[in-house]
Amino acid sequence: MRLYTIESENRQYVAVERKDGRLITLNSMGIKVKDMNDLIFRFDEISPLIRSGLKKETQEVNESEYRIKAPIPVPLQDVICLGVNYRSHIEETVDVLDFTKKTDTVYFSKRVNYANDPDGIIPVYDFVDSLDYEVELGVILKKDAKNISSEEAADHIFGYTIINDVSARNLQFKHQQWYRGKSLDGYTPMGPCIVTADELGDAHNLGITCYINDEKRQESNTSFMITTVEEAISELSQGMTLKAGTILATGTPGGVAMGMKPPAYLKKGDVIRCEIRGIGSLVNTCG
Repeated sequence: MRLYTIESENRQYVAVERKDGRLITLNSMGIKVKDMNDLIFRFDEISPLIRSGLKKETQEVNESEYRIKAPIPVPLQDVICLGVNYRSHIEETVDVLDFTKKTDTVYFSKRVNYANDPDGIIPVYDFVDSLDYEVELGVILKKDAKNISSEEAADHIFGYTIINDVSARNLQFKHQQWYRGKSLDGYTPMGPCIVTADELGDAHNLGITCYINDEKRQESNTSFMITTVEEAISELSQGMTLKAGTILATGTPGGVAMGMKPPAYLKKGDVIRCEIRGIGSLVNTCG
């Protein structure tokens, strides 16, 4: 399934995509959910109803009457991020931070009071002089995970989305940790949808790209992740409960602005297009 959060007349609805690309709200199927998190919690119960509803003649939403929002506008907790999880990113940033000898996964968190929309404006703050982009595969858990193995992790994955881990590099390095520089309002565009795990298939063989004003900056494949999705979930779950609805951002490949010589940071008016095969694209403008 391809699941969306849409807004119409100042109200938000969860919608599912039909084979022809049109969206149907779960509400129009007679399925009542509060939001995407509610659907995640009750997915085993609700998914058969959605599949049945897709086979019926149900009124789709008029495209002129809604806007696509981030699939999970208000995450339940901070997003858990994997740092330097592609060799190409480690190599391009070695002059800034040398992770060439790291043996363990780098984890950090990102405050997301409200996830930015897949077409939202990324704020350009006057105290940020090095605004950067990072296309990443996002992973959403469907049930609590505690002390699980890598082999068990797949059964805990609800689906996948795209995340742009927007970063204020001057704040990231000023504070000797990454939390503030990653967490400003508007710095987590997400979407355009969640593709359920059963539909996406192999999450470690997806083309992943990022364009700035139609210039390709990042191009790789999720097969080049150093720590896999399942390994990360398993490791994080050792002694720490990962709740249903948890969002993980799995790291970015090489090609970020910080790694260019000279760095080519974002500025007002720049258009960032992040794409992952099988999921779609999110296109945000700096403003």
